[in-house]
Amino acid sequence: MSDPEKPWDGAAVRTWLESRIAAARADQVAAERYGRERQDDCDKAAAEELVCTAVRNERVTAQQDMLVQELKGLLDRDDYVWRGVYNDDRFDRHVRTYIRKLMKSAKANEGFANIKRYQ
Repeated sequence: MSDPEKPWDGAAVRTWLESRIAAARADQVAAERYGRERQDDCDKAAAEELVCTAVRNERVTAQQDMLVQELKGLLDRDDYVWRGVYNDDRFDRHVRTYIRKLMKSAKANEGFANIKRYQ
């Protein structure tokens, strides 16, 4: 599961989430400039923004298991509503994919130190 020698750092996770939100917003703007051919990229970035925004608060990120539980709850939802989405079905699929990716990182307690824009 997680690395026992690496303690959970909720502040680092929140910083990482904030950096991913900023990157997702920038990706949406870039995708919008290309029109129809990049609508899927816009939906992917919007999905990332939705998930990171939903779990970025201090209560959720304070403990590793709390973040995993919140992500599981988000995954159990039937549908997701967000602004600027082009294709609802694709968007829902992208959200679920991103939740699973983030849940895997949270369970392993890794990847939160990388705050580069492109990952």
